[in-house]
Amino acid sequence: MAQVIKNFTASGAITHRRLVVFTATDRVLAQATGAAGERLAGVVDFPGGAASGARFDVVLFGPAAVECGGNILPGQNIVSDAQGRAVAAAPAAGVNAAIAGRLLVNGALGDFAEAFVNPDQIQG
Repeated sequence: MAQVIKNFTASGAITHRRLVVFTATDRVLAQATGAAGERLAGVVDFPGGAASGARFDVVLFGPAAVECGGNILPGQNIVSDAQGRAVAAAPAAGVNAAIAGRLLVNGALGDFAEAFVNPDQIQG
């Protein structure tokens, strides 16, 4: 399956295979921090990462390798931890959560696991 990849400008340092979020500035993304209300954009596909102000590529839709921040099962929806790594989504009952997509394989802390990027919103 094909990926949808676009090029953006970094707001702060960006790490390869981490989740990124939209900022208030057009075509500028920041590394995700897991903060409430983040608008997840996709997964960084730019070996070596990018310095603040540099250009970098992001998988907005389709298969991508993402760094895991904990144990995740295949099919679980993913969100960001404080370092932009993928973790299993677990919103409290009635709470909305922006997700980046779902993992396709088992993942553990530090693994680069295959995910299907498809940003959406779920409710716990």
